[in-house]
Amino acid sequence: MADHPDPPPSNAPTRSPARPTGTFKVGTVAGSDVLVSSTWFIVAALIALVLAPAVDEVQPGLGALKYVAGVAFAVVLYGSVLLHEASHAVMAKHYGFRVTSITLHFLGGMTAIEGEARTPRQEFWIAVVGPLTSIAVGLAAGALWFVVPGGLIGMAVGGLASANLLVGVLNLIPGLPLDGGRVLKAAVWQLTGNRHKGGIAAGWGGRVTAALILLWPVALEVLFGIEPQIVDFILAFIIGLFLWTGASASIATSRVRARLPRLRPRPLARRSVMVPEDLPLAEAVRRAQAAQAGGVVTVAPNGEPVGLVNEAALLAVPEERRPWVPVSSVARTLEPGLRLDADIDGEQLLAAINRTPATEYLLVEPDGSVYGVLVTADVEAAFQRAAH
Repeated sequence: MADHPDPPPSNAPTRSPARPTGTFKVGTVAGSDVLVSSTWFIVAALIALVLAPAVDEVQPGLGALKYVAGVAFAVVLYGSVLLHEASHAVMAKHYGFRVTSITLHFLGGMTAIEGEARTPRQEFWIAVVGPLTSIAVGLAAGALWFVVPGGLIGMAVGGLASANLLVGVLNLIPGLPLDGGRVLKAAVWQLTGNRHKGGIAAGWGGRVTAALILLWPVALEVLFGIEPQIVDFILAFIIGLFLWTGASASIATSRVRARLPRLRPRPLARRSVMVPEDLPLAEAVRRAQAAQAGGVVTVAPNGEPVGLVNEAALLAVPEERRPWVPVSSVARTLEPGLRLDADIDGEQLLAAINRTPATEYLLVEPDGSVYGVLVTADVEAAFQRAAH
């Protein structure tokens, strides 16, 4: 089960993603939307089919209702998956992170956490609390199994215990995108002082895990003398591909982020000219060209910057109209998110752009004076160079 995967830096700063297609909301937990993927119905159907013979054995004569019992068990099982994911969400919120959603899908669940752990300790606890919750649920269900009546209830409680213990233990395997990969990342980060080395190490752990899972059907016959079925190969392929893809993405992301500190806004900034809001656009363009400036900042009568001229909007105004149009008509009001510290680093820069998407930003010095104008297109080009 993959939880709060590292979001790879995008090629272009984007707004927060909308609800994923193929999902629907069923409620909220810990203040976060709980989404169910349409693939869950495939899981429920498979569980119902697999459990049907066992249901017939413990409760004969149910007929078609034995499949209903299987679906009911799937609902209970995914309720425990929700507890696993909710524990991630609660721990992340404890450290001040925003959790946008919890999604239940074919292979388990995923908690969407905005931002990254700031310390190895945060990384460790946000990750490990999920498997510990599953193990706790498994142990509680195991203890309950001794006191509940037999039949379908005993079967469901026993299945819940074994499934959660299995999920908890498997998620501690040290490879991304499993929770154990996050634990390994935290450990390497703590030892080396470098989060990116931790991400690469955990990604390789995930690749090794994926390769071992692909070999599992063969190992069944070699080690235990059990002839693998076609379903064993299909499941091994699906899970192995899922882990390999997630681990590879984590390695690529960590390698890119290791280069991001080189992405600094100062070298990318364009020289700017300060002009009054009511100045004719033609005059503002003339002053910018004379100063060889790539950005125009509008200022209030007291000299305070109040707007940034949008290059696309400026170019859309015909030249013959520019003497009659005030420069403020093609300027965006300076919201707080459009002012960026000139010394912001690469990852913080991308995060700031994603929080307040725009085409231009005002770079300011620590004393509040204007350094220049940062254009998003220039950041995107620099990011591409840093990523390769």
